[in-house]
Amino acid sequence: MTLENIWFVLVAVLLSAYVVLDGFDLGAGVLYPFVARNEDERRTVRASIGPVWDGNEVWLLTGAGAIFAAFPAVYAATFSGFYLAIMLVLFGLILRAVSLEFRHRDEGWKRVWDAFFFLGSLVPSLLVGVALGNVIRGIPLNEAGDYTGTFLELLNPYSLLVGVTGLVLLVTHGASWLAVKAEGAVHERAVKWRTPLFLVCVVLAVVTSVATISWVPRASDNVLDRPIGWLFIVLLALALVYTFWQQRKEGADLRAFLGSAVIVVALAGIAAVGNYPDIIPARGTPESTSLTVTNAASESLTLKVMLIIALIGVPIVLFYTAFVYRTFRGKVKPAPGEY
Repeated sequence: MTLENIWFVLVAVLLSAYVVLDGFDLGAGVLYPFVARNEDERRTVRASIGPVWDGNEVWLLTGAGAIFAAFPAVYAATFSGFYLAIMLVLFGLILRAVSLEFRHRDEGWKRVWDAFFFLGSLVPSLLVGVALGNVIRGIPLNEAGDYTGTFLELLNPYSLLVGVTGLVLLVTHGASWLAVKAEGAVHERAVKWRTPLFLVCVVLAVVTSVATISWVPRASDNVLDRPIGWLFIVLLALALVYTFWQQRKEGADLRAFLGSAVIVVALAGIAAVGNYPDIIPARGTPESTSLTVTNAASESLTLKVMLIIALIGVPIVLFYTAFVYRTFRGKVKPAPGEY
């Protein structure tokens, strides 16, 4: 395997880790107004993600940094083409962080901070999926690799469909997390939301698959023509069955959550296989303007040095992540003044 391919896989892994980890706390934030009806219940939802949300976002920074180092042309194209969308995502993440920190210290504005917590979770959950839809579908690029379309062109039906599917997936993932971490009424409402959201997600995933076959046959053909594509399809099917089975069992909340995480990984794998060797395919412009793992990669020396750094840094992040989750394992019992 070439260095370019190794970095393609590594970037996919890092971004998938972000979606799995930060995905559940974004989903919990979207569910916040629906599962928490008094102050203690709202505190429970916030405390369920309080110790981990900022660490989860490290994976986004790591993934973005990997793209910048390994595929600078892709980094430049995404920031030039998706600039407004990226700023909205970052604004949402900042809004969520501020609301979490200020909520329990500013009683007079608690309704405002609650609304910001919801919006700061909803906007990134939707727009990340819309961005993925455009990456799968392709965008118009010039010879320099710059986006030549408009912001409204990014809001096409296919990308919006992928965005809504991703939103429901993350909210389902968040409901599974709350079922693991919460007790009492919050747990009961999370369980109540979990299965209907899961079924809606399955329907949307089927519709998105059909739309991909119809509108982006390049991506669907890549998946169906490659053994690893079928591997992810089988993994997805098994994860769907397993997750639904565990959701129906008493006391299997953690297993249902882990099944939900595998669903996210399988879908991310399908998306990566469908795009390869393109990272950002060109659409409506010559195919030669597509950004691929070959023409968008950094020099070999840069890839080698960054790979050494990644082999040292990623295990550290993994250790930190595992340590935090182990430390804060179990049901949350927030005290007054905590989140």
